[in-house]
Amino acid sequence: MAATEAKSAILVIGATGYIGKFITAASARCGHRTYALVRDTAPSDPAKAQLLRSFEDSGVTLIKGDLYDHESLVAAIKAVDVVISAVGYAQLADQTKIIAAIKEAGNIKRFLPSEFGNDVDRVHAVEPAKSTFAVKARIRRAVEAEGIPHTYVCSNFFAGRFLPTLGQFAASGLPTDKVTILGDGSVKAIFVKEEDIGTYTVKAVDDPRTLNKILYISPPANILSHNELVSLWEKKVGKTFERVYIPEEEVLKKIQESPAPLNVVLAIHHSVFVKGDQTNFEIDPSLGVEASELYPEVKYTTVDEYLNQFL
Repeated sequence: MAATEAKSAILVIGATGYIGKFITAASARCGHRTYALVRDTAPSDPAKAQLLRSFEDSGVTLIKGDLYDHESLVAAIKAVDVVISAVGYAQLADQTKIIAAIKEAGNIKRFLPSEFGNDVDRVHAVEPAKSTFAVKARIRRAVEAEGIPHTYVCSNFFAGRFLPTLGQFAASGLPTDKVTILGDGSVKAIFVKEEDIGTYTVKAVDDPRTLNKILYISPPANILSHNELVSLWEKKVGKTFERVYIPEEEVLKKIQESPAPLNVVLAIHHSVFVKGDQTNFEIDPSLGVEASELYPEVKYTTVDEYLNQFL
């Protein structure tokens, strides 16, 4: 980026959500004029109110608006250059409303729809995860059909969701004696700290190398099989755990028998830990780029470092 070129103004939709708050914080930290679309600028929920105060303290402007209020959405979008959607699972399909507002506003240089997981065009997921991934893929096609400049961010696993249980589904904490592993434990997955996902996402918004491409956040030190993850933890605590392997047939049966949302979580684990959907392909340079290669200056947190906090 030329020194004279100003950084884009960014609107985050879903700013108070799980990954949205990290993206919003990173945008402000990286010196972008940052706007958060919020339904209520003074929410009664104390945690949400505190989060919004922290946004404002870091220079974020709160814009009152709503995904379901077209006028407010268009007005918010007209104030910025880039829109990042971090809406949750329940609102993924409704991102067509953002697409319509972007088309009407006519000024957006880049749209990043809510992805932040596996590459939805390269998954081998079973239901109910299959449908969730399909919604994200439909949003991609809608963005492309409208000719909106975009970047899709595939951040793989959120470290904060997976590492505190050592990647075990439905576990409440770290293992004490046994570790449950889906499949044979040899399939590689990718774990990325949420702050790093925020940083890489914001770095991509003005980068011509990420325009109309997929940004894969796959830092080499964080690509580990479940077996390697367990071994790493064993070395840290000086203890060996009994590894309980669940064969694929049993995993599929568990998915069918589990209530929502556990069935979705389990199906995503199956996609990653059994089918290898985060690592079973090479990045096609005509379609995608890898974040840690593009931005070597970002000192990402390694899985090894991340686990130290639990010692």
